[in-house]
Amino acid sequence: MSPDTGPLGGPFSVSMAEFPARAPQGLKVSFEFSPPKTEAAERTLWETVTRLAPLRPTFFSVTYGAGGSTRQRTHETVVRLKKETGVDPAAHLTCVGATRGEIDEIARSYWDAGIRHIVALRGDPPSGMGGKYSAHPGGYANAAELIAGLKKIGPFQISAAAYPEKHPDSADITADLDNLKRKVDAGADRCITQFFFECDDFLRFRDRAAAAGIAAPIVPGIMPVSNFQAVTRIAGLCGSKVPPWFANLFDGLDEDVETRRMIAATVAGDLCRRLRDEGVDQFHFYTLNRADLTFAICHLLGVRPQ
Repeated sequence: MSPDTGPLGGPFSVSMAEFPARAPQGLKVSFEFSPPKTEAAERTLWETVTRLAPLRPTFFSVTYGAGGSTRQRTHETVVRLKKETGVDPAAHLTCVGATRGEIDEIARSYWDAGIRHIVALRGDPPSGMGGKYSAHPGGYANAAELIAGLKKIGPFQISAAAYPEKHPDSADITADLDNLKRKVDAGADRCITQFFFECDDFLRFRDRAAAAGIAAPIVPGIMPVSNFQAVTRIAGLCGSKVPPWFANLFDGLDEDVETRRMIAATVAGDLCRRLRDEGVDQFHFYTLNRADLTFAICHLLGVRPQ
């Protein structure tokens, strides 16, 4: 699986004829949001939701801050999404900063509110990504334990995290796959990957997961990037590599927002197209609470308002 080299020097080449006029039958998308911290951020979020909801995603997911720092805002956002959009919401839930009893109580509150989908994660340390993780005394030690605990509370639909390029805390790729298999064996219904930029990284990971006996669907996580410096920092913390060809595309564009956005849509759209051609029929978009790039990429894929 050697990538083609496009005219811009990266492993992509765009032909608009390769994008469908409308979504191929069965193509599914989902979108991730973060709970807003200010009134202005809340307005932006709901403008984004209003823009993306007509694309009929399979679900919206809402993140959970380090150490449970956005617990109440996550709950409020998920409940409002359910009431106002007609799209099933998924609440992120982590092991960090709470006992098993406290986490179980949160899960029951979601169940009582009609929320049936949880994105179950170990979570980042309270100090944030890159800090040293330690399990809370009396809490769930890891995501596999959390997933098993959630399944005892109710028949939640559960999404788990996967890392095409290995989680930073894993000793090696084999250990990382073993951990993913424990999550699936505990009851995870799907695996959503960390963002990545090389199609072949995902394809190799999908092959390794299948060889390891991981049967749950593996959904690629897609992050459209317009702020190169910010994503480089995040990638370094979460184990995603930023290839040289990708950096080259944004070189000299620090003050040129519009060109960065056009490049971002082109690169992410082509990545999705190549993955679709390899049999991928689900995409999860990290929207950063902005609609425009995600909407444009979905349009290229043929996912359009109904």
